[in-house]
Amino acid sequence: MPLNLIKLCVGIDTVEQLEQYRADQARRAAAEGVEPTSIHRTRSFPRRAEEILSGGSLYWVIKGQVSARQRIVRLDEVETGEGRPRCGIVLDPAVVRVVPRPQRAFQGWRYLEEDKAPQDLYAAGGDIDADMPDEMQAELRRLGIL
Repeated sequence: MPLNLIKLCVGIDTVEQLEQYRADQARRAAAEGVEPTSIHRTRSFPRRAEEILSGGSLYWVIKGQVSARQRIVRLDEVETGEGRPRCGIVLDPAVVRVVPRPQRAFQGWRYLEEDKAPQDLYAAGGDIDADMPDEMQAELRRLGIL
C-alpha cells in the first residue's frame, strides 16, 4: 500500500490557483527545454521513500482544508544556494481534487497513510462540474447536495 505525504500549500488560496501555478511551471520548463514536472523542495528527505514511491501522492492543505493531491514521481536530492542538500519532491503536473477535509496547520510535511487519505473528489461524486468554484462546491456539500 502506498504511503502519501501531506503539506500546507503556502501562498495558494484555491485549487484553481494551484492548478494555474503548476501550469505556469510546466510552460516555463517546456520553454527552457526541460522535463515539464513540478518540483517542491523540502528541508528533509523522507525516510520511508520506498513506500512513497510505490504510488504515493502529496496531499495539499489549502486554507485549512485538504483539497488536492499530486502524484509523487520521484524524490531527488537538490542543492540550495548555501550548499546544503534538500529533497526535491518531483510531482506529476496534474492536480487531482479530493473530497475536502479540515486540517489544522503544521510545519513541514507529514506522512499520510493511504487508508486515512481523502478520496478523489470525482471518484466520490462523479458528475461534479470541474469548473465549479471551490466555494460553491463547499457550500453545496455543506447543504448535503453534493
